[in-house]
Amino acid sequence: MKNILLVLLLANILYFMWGLLTEEESQPGVAFVKESDLGPPLDVTTGRDSDGVDSVGAVLGSGEPSALQAIVGQSCVTIGPFKDKPDADSAVLEYSNESMKAVLRPTRGQIFVGHWVQIRNIADEVTAKAMLAKLKTGGLSDAYLVRTEDEGLKISLGLFGDISGAEKIELQARSLDLPAEITARTREDNVFFVDIGLPPGRGASAIIEKYGQERVLLRGAATCPQ
Repeated sequence: MKNILLVLLLANILYFMWGLLTEEESQPGVAFVKESDLGPPLDVTTGRDSDGVDSVGAVLGSGEPSALQAIVGQSCVTIGPFKDKPDADSAVLEYSNESMKAVLRPTRGQIFVGHWVQIRNIADEVTAKAMLAKLKTGGLSDAYLVRTEDEGLKISLGLFGDISGAEKIELQARSLDLPAEITARTREDNVFFVDIGLPPGRGASAIIEKYGQERVLLRGAATCPQ
């Protein structure tokens, strides 16, 4: 029995050694694959719109000019309002000479007249007369009574083109314990705007410097020239 076990063990050892000697070592090389094994060729345009591909090429400059500029839009500036048409015409001429598209646009609008100093919401004429007497005693003899349908009785202390003059009269009236205030006086009339299309790379800083920030509309507030 012992001999049989030794024979079997020796046989297993010999078989193992034979397997080691006959195993091929992996070597670097080139694998040859048949084209039929790769399957059908890929279609790179499957599931895509050929027109869409063409449009991408156009944007990149490989095809016809694209409509990208029309989609993005143009930077525009509006100057105004101008009360006098000759002033608006001068602005149109100036920026047209700088190779910009500038268009005059007339419309109806509110024109600033001045800073109006007044006392409003006066209860009755007796109160108004007492206020007028107090104003004259305090050196504001130009004050006068005004009656309007929408606001009733009020006292006008003057209309001023500059805010500093209006503030001076307002403070003088308030020193007499009278509720004077400043409001903007406007009237509806024909006004003129100048719509300007800015070329690429051109900003509006020079226009703002010339006409003032309050008279120059930018971005969404501006109207592009038609």
